[in-house]
Formats: sequence, structure tokens, C-alpha cells
Amino acid sequence: MLQAADISFGYTASGSGSAPATADLSARSDAGKSTRRLVLDRVSATIPRGGIVGILGPNGSGKTTLLRLLSGTRVPTSGQVLLDDVPLTRVSRRAIARRIAVVPQETQLTFEYTVMEMVLMGRHPHLGLFEMEGPNDLAVARDALRVTGTSQLEDRRFSTLSGGEKQRVVIASALAQASDILLLDEPTASLDLRYQLEVAALLARLNAERTMSLVISTHDLNLAAALCRTIVMLREGRVLAAGPTAEVLTAAHVRALYDVDADVEVHGATGQLIVLPRREPSGRGLEHRPH
Repeated sequence: MLQAADISFGYTASGSGSAPATADLSARSDAGKSTRRLVLDRVSATIPRGGIVGILGPNGSGKTTLLRLLSGTRVPTSGQVLLDDVPLTRVSRRAIARRIAVVPQETQLTFEYTVMEMVLMGRHPHLGLFEMEGPNDLAVARDALRVTGTSQLEDRRFSTLSGGEKQRVVIASALAQASDILLLDEPTASLDLRYQLEVAALLARLNAERTMSLVISTHDLNLAAALCRTIVMLREGRVLAAGPTAEVLTAAHVRALYDVDADVEVHGATGQLIVLPRREPSGRGLEHRPH
């Protein structure tokens, strides 16, 4: 189980740039040149084994920062992140990587790696210093490619792939880590409808077949409604609402979160919740769903 227990996080802003804050977030330097900007304020969330948790909120609400804290790449200013009741600060980076994998919104590469090389990067937490990948690592990587439907891309250059193909390959690399918790930042952003559906179906299958715990940061309310069992809504770094999807994803909460009027209904054919933004009487309202 992964848990954020009353965590806060902020950056110290000054003329020389920004750095993580380590003291009172409301403090201001004597010279008035340094302030601490609060990004997350006393946020709590629990990701149970096999759970799917959606993190919703407008831009700047702290969603990506929360994922970074959950992955251990940032340390809370106050509160703590727990992995099976052990503070993440007491767990080595290698041990964390064997339990928690991250799929970023965008993957930028300096070199021209092949798909197989990309997926094998997921094996690094399981290798010793200067140890090369062996037959078992290749087998794990090929199984990850098979599961994500990308086996035929093994020898392709990553840079030549479509957006949807790249996202599935990055997920394959995360699977090769053999971790049981997957953190995803906007996994369907910038993808066309077909690839959005493919990635959503893949995530649902990984959860069902491998009991993977998923944390999905997204703007897509309908993706969250379809996949997530629990929702955490963030606004200005604070939890606006949290709990079972059917209880949290309501018209009132959507309005409070995004300042958008929307109908939240159960689809007659699928039985799933769907979110439909309303058009204002003047006809100037939103005419598309959040993404």
C-alpha cells in the first residue's frame, strides 16, 4: 500500500531561482527577497493494493507534484509518504524503483534508442553495478512488449513511433521494472481517440490481470470515471474532495473544481458515469469535455 499522510510541499523562490522549501512555508526572508510558495497543503491519499486512484484538478493544482512525492523523487516539506507503512525516506532508491514505476507525460531522449533498449532500461533497478542485461532480462522485456502489444516494434527507433505507440512502449518499460505500483501523468494526453481507448484498455487489463496499483493524474474526467475506483480532487494544492468515484465525481464537485457546469450521468448502455459540460444559455459555454 502506498500512502500520502498529510503531506505539504513548497518551493523557495528568490532571485537565484527556486528550490524545495524545508521550513515554514509562509516565511519571508528578512531582506524580503525570498518567499516560500506552497504547492501542496496537507494532502492525504491512500493507494491500496490493486486500487486505481485518479488525481483530478486544473493546471497548477499540484497533480504532478503529488506524483513526484509518491514516487520519492521529491521529499515532502511536512508529512510523509509511506510504502507498506515504511516512510519512503527510509527506503533506498533501488528498492523504491523495484516497487514503483513512473510513466511521465512526455519522454524526451537524448540518443536514438531502439524500443528494446527503452524497455530494457526498466531492468536497471535489478542489475548490479556495471552488470549487463542477461537472458532473463531480455525475457522480461519481451513479455512486457507482448503485454502492451508492441512486440512488432522491438527493433524500431523510439523516435519514429506514433504518440500512442510511444506511450505503450514507455508503459512496457515500466512493466519491465516488475513493480507493483504504476504512477501515470496524463497517460492519454495528446493522443487521438483510438490510442486513448487502447491505453485505457491496457491499464484496465494490467490492473485486472496483474493486480497492479495505478495512480492516474488526468484532465480527462470520463477516463477517470471509466477506470478509477477512487478519486482525489486537487484545487490550489488542497484536497477538494476524495473518495469512491461515484460519490466524488458529481456535478457540484466538477463545478467547484473547474468552475464549469456539467451533468454527471450514468450511460444507459455501458452503466458508466459520463461527464457532459453544459453550454451556457448564451451559447458561449464549453462545447467539449475537459481533456
